[in-house]
Amino acid sequence: MIYTARQAIGKPVRGQALVAHDGFSARYDLDRARGVFSRAAHKLAGQSYAGRILVLDTAKGGVASAWMLHEMAARGVVPLALVLNSVNPIMAQGAVFGGLTLLAGFDADITGQVANGASVELDPATRTLRVL
Repeated sequence: MIYTARQAIGKPVRGQALVAHDGFSARYDLDRARGVFSRAAHKLAGQSYAGRILVLDTAKGGVASAWMLHEMAARGVVPLALVLNSVNPIMAQGAVFGGLTLLAGFDADITGQVANGASVELDPATRTLRVL
């Protein structure tokens, strides 16, 4: 299956998806030192995000997210990419600042289209997510 996003930035990547119909805040949802979702109420609580393609509902948070994604990338404890149903300008800025690939804005709820653990390929140049 191939899904087309309305917004896309970054480089092509391939990896394993970590999927949940929940939001994403680099500030409030993550233990950025250990590389796991740490907010107890998050659907991915306790799971490692490092090196995974996160497929989530929406971006949350403000300006702190941008520098937090950059700091996470500098330490090598960062998602491989972000795939979101909806994104805000701050998260897009944070993805660029942190060197992350980002796809957002699909015709269908992407969290219901990609299975948790699926291998996916993202190509920002064509704005596509392909389930392998």
